[in-house]
Amino acid sequence: MLPLCGIEEQEYIREQTVKITKTEIFVLGDPAEAPNDGARVHGLAFLRIHTDTGYTGISEIFVVPPGVARAVLDGPESLFGRMLLGEDPCPPQRLWNRLYNSMLHGNRRGWVIICLGAVDVALWDLYGKMMERPVWQLLGGNERTRHQIVEGSDPAQIIPYCTIISDRWDPASVLREQVERVVALRDLGYRAFKIEPMQQTSDTIVELTRRTREVLGPEPMLSVDVGYLWNDVGTAVSTLKRLEEFDIYFFETPFPVDRMDAYAQLAAQTPLRLAAGEHAVTRWEFLDFMDRGGMLVMQPYMTTCGGLTEAMRIVELAHARGAIVCPGNWSTHVLGAATVHLAAVSPITPYIESAPAEVFASPLRQALQQVSPHAVDGVIELPTAPGIGVELPDDLIDEFLLPPDQGWQYHEEQ
Repeated sequence: MLPLCGIEEQEYIREQTVKITKTEIFVLGDPAEAPNDGARVHGLAFLRIHTDTGYTGISEIFVVPPGVARAVLDGPESLFGRMLLGEDPCPPQRLWNRLYNSMLHGNRRGWVIICLGAVDVALWDLYGKMMERPVWQLLGGNERTRHQIVEGSDPAQIIPYCTIISDRWDPASVLREQVERVVALRDLGYRAFKIEPMQQTSDTIVELTRRTREVLGPEPMLSVDVGYLWNDVGTAVSTLKRLEEFDIYFFETPFPVDRMDAYAQLAAQTPLRLAAGEHAVTRWEFLDFMDRGGMLVMQPYMTTCGGLTEAMRIVELAHARGAIVCPGNWSTHVLGAATVHLAAVSPITPYIESAPAEVFASPLRQALQQVSPHAVDGVIELPTAPGIGVELPDDLIDEFLLPPDQGWQYHEEQ
């Protein structure tokens, strides 16, 4: 159940006559001369919601082609923009329900839900600024029962796990580049890692895991993602059996996520937690993962799943089923900022995903990391700034702004 407004918030809302006056899409990307490594941002849409009081809310929109984002959210003629103009932005849950219910006779999945998620994150950002509070406080606060806090840990700190990819995918490059990046981030104080031996044989997957655990030692969290590599359960079972000795926290996306029977068969034959959710939308898909697929680690992206409002529902469903929520984010630290606020509230979120700009060549990722909540010595402190804690300077936007004729350019090359 989502938190209800307190007396202070209710009185504040009654006294306000705030109205949404504009929805705006702009697209940022790395410059043409930037290195073309695996972390390059080709075109990433951002949503800004304006009000008649001057307050604004912002969100990024991961894996939605910018042209689609414009059609859904840019201005008074867009699909959602026309429904948002003139509306009171508070509380965000009301407008989430209105937009979702407007699609009762449509397809309540796919890109349109991701755009709804961006609206929701931007509304929570706006609401936090109006209330002069960080969003995590409005979502329910950073509360943990003392009986479930490991002695010596700090529930007010968020721990990101670093996703490590390769620039090239031949086996030698995968083994060398990913281990080198793990070592560099370990030396910066990061404490949790996920390697990605995608498009690799089982032997290379095991060898990369072995080398990574060797350089990390026994303490740091280590997970593995093979990016929907297999179709047969037998290969997955035998490979995961070989990985058990390396203390793998979770194993991500062994199969395409429309193969629930395969996930269920694998879950019944391995002690490793299975994880998925990076492209899943709405709580209903996550229910399928848990109830039919036997997965124990849910990985909602804060916009993709349908926003912070829907992510809170996913946390509750996972909590009741004995699963955990480790939100995904192979995007920028703007999406990561929203993720931090969910992690602050969730009692079942030991880690959140992060793409650390320290080891990737994307100038845009590096610039956005500097203006967003980010890790210091491996942890992210609870934000204190109102909203989600991100303000994009005009000069940053000007530097990375892409022209409208690139409006259908995807975030990543397909």
